[in-house]
Amino acid sequence: MAAHDPSGPLYVASYRGRDLLGTMLTALDVSGQVLWQREFEGHPGPPRVSSDTGNVWIAHRTSGRDVVCEIDASGTLVQTIAPVHERSERLCAFAVLGQRVITAWLRVGRGRLALAGRAPRIALHNNDGGICWSTPTALDKISYPGVVEAGVDTGWEVRPKRSWAPTSIRAHRRTPIMVTGDRVAATFEDDPSGIAVTFFLDSRDGRLVAATPPGPTEHKAILGPGQFLVGSQGYGAFSTSHYDADGTIVRRWPTHTMPLVDSKGRICGPEFENVTPSRSHFVALEPDGTTREGPHLPGYYTSYPVLDREGTAVFWRDGQLLAVTPELQARELLASPDDRRKVMSRTVLLERGQVAFALDDELLLVSDTGLSTMDDGPWPCADGGLHGNPVLQAE
Repeated sequence: MAAHDPSGPLYVASYRGRDLLGTMLTALDVSGQVLWQREFEGHPGPPRVSSDTGNVWIAHRTSGRDVVCEIDASGTLVQTIAPVHERSERLCAFAVLGQRVITAWLRVGRGRLALAGRAPRIALHNNDGGICWSTPTALDKISYPGVVEAGVDTGWEVRPKRSWAPTSIRAHRRTPIMVTGDRVAATFEDDPSGIAVTFFLDSRDGRLVAATPPGPTEHKAILGPGQFLVGSQGYGAFSTSHYDADGTIVRRWPTHTMPLVDSKGRICGPEFENVTPSRSHFVALEPDGTTREGPHLPGYYTSYPVLDREGTAVFWRDGQLLAVTPELQARELLASPDDRRKVMSRTVLLERGQVAFALDDELLLVSDTGLSTMDDGPWPCADGGLHGNPVLQAE
């Protein structure tokens, strides 16, 4: 989901009915009334809204090529950009920078790469599809201490896995591209293990600045101009690191969250851990690297939260729509205790504190919440702000 401003329209990308290879882009007003729909070929990806024009952008594949389309508020196709790429490449992620797009490409198949000596790459394109710059990444040999193996070579003993060359790579499933100031963060992962590397590039010329060590990367966020949060969870890891514009770790917290960053740089969010029964809490990440623990969060499946201007976080978890204040006090906005739906969207705030999120094939609009408008910090919800475009432009 994405919107131009809190008054709508709200853009929702979904499957085209039962067609899992078709996309339906729907525009709705804040009452839930459908304004228009457009169909596209290909698996649905997140819509991006331009902060310049308010138009919505969506990527899809047509006639053997990957394209990015711009559609205005009336549903009219404004332009189609066909980024220059090799025939074997598939577009796996994009973000909008004014009238340009930044893209991530993989070989042979959407979302996957069968390695043949060629690396995934990041590129910046003009609105004619031409390449401003193109930078290959280097995900050749990876390792992580928590990954183990057992087989003939180890005498069937469980041992730490030696470094390996990925046989298939995908763009990271959680925000593969982020842009802030003059920095790009692009994340690719080894598909079988989930071990990933985030590459930091100069957005002006595509120069590779730095890369994170391989690790079980999970949720990430923009912290500020040239600054990123990279979370690690799994294989014994459970932490969040603050990277600066040089790709250097400035701080690290002993927790992993779905992070929110408000306009004053304060960080909070629900902990995210693959453990049941839940040990997770809603936490605040303090500037000195410590954490402040809030209410316990039962259950597991969680919609990515959103933050309002008063510092209250809102998200769906374990059959409840919860609001957690800056003082880390929780209140229930909506309860459906028997609801066990597991497919959920990010959460957004519309006008008059209306909360919007999706569960499976239903869009929920919740009014009379007592919330204010969405915070204007760099990361009040997944993919950044209301626009769903993980880009923080330099001022």
